[in-house]
Amino acid sequence: MEIATVRRTLNHTLTELKRAIDRYAVAVAADLYALAWQQAAGAPPSETREQRAQLKDLKEILGSRRWQEEERRQAAAAPPHSVPSQPRVVTAAPRVRRDAARAGESVTRSPLRKPSSSTAPRRSPVPPRPPVPVSTPTRIPAPTPSPVVVPVVKVRPPRREEPALLETGQLWEIATELRPLLEQTARAGSTTTWPQIHKRLPGLPRLHADDQCVLLWLIDEDGRKGEPLLCALVTVGDRQMHPRFPAVAEQLGWTSPAGTRPHTAWSYEVLKAHQHWRHRR
Repeated sequence: MEIATVRRTLNHTLTELKRAIDRYAVAVAADLYALAWQQAAGAPPSETREQRAQLKDLKEILGSRRWQEEERRQAAAAPPHSVPSQPRVVTAAPRVRRDAARAGESVTRSPLRKPSSSTAPRRSPVPPRPPVPVSTPTRIPAPTPSPVVVPVVKVRPPRREEPALLETGQLWEIATELRPLLEQTARAGSTTTWPQIHKRLPGLPRLHADDQCVLLWLIDEDGRKGEPLLCALVTVGDRQMHPRFPAVAEQLGWTSPAGTRPHTAWSYEVLKAHQHWRHRR
């Protein structure tokens, strides 16, 4: 899709989103907000900078306390979903044949014949058997059970599952919020880590390692040509270079000087970012 088409479609979605916010149409506004970020992902970040700034402002409205109260009110006023009743299963009684019913009736009515005393054979009396002496068995003591040695098994805690990959629109939304944070980090002349970023942005979800790389690429892709890379400020451990920084920087067109070690080139990029953003607002 051409960039002009993306921007025109995105502007139309933003207009509809603002109208939905004015009408307090909670469900419609939520769908339009997600659709706008998906449309913004169809063009380079530098071409949709203005539209993404508007989306960032509208997000504050959608996350305000008044909007959340309206969302709860509309959810409570919505009619409950009717559950379809299960069809009643009627079982018919089994049919009984007439001849079988008559036969059963005749059997129940006719009494059972008892053998007469004249025809019954006589039984001879059986003499009683003498009692059989029962010997008391000797009690054998049960053997003492040997102690069972249970092996000690170390239970390892389950590994933390890797979070699922986010959609492209969600990544662009997060990158738009994350870039000002890295600019503030550069002005302060320091670096940051992903755990520190999560503390400063409590609403940030857990990120897959691949999504973290995409976010760092989007942040510097949104910058102007010739600016130092802000992704160099995201470190690991005690201000150590992120292991994926060379790959992300290479995708952005960054190359380390010939004969320079990767760590030295990264340190120089961090210094350039601090100097570039020190006096910028």
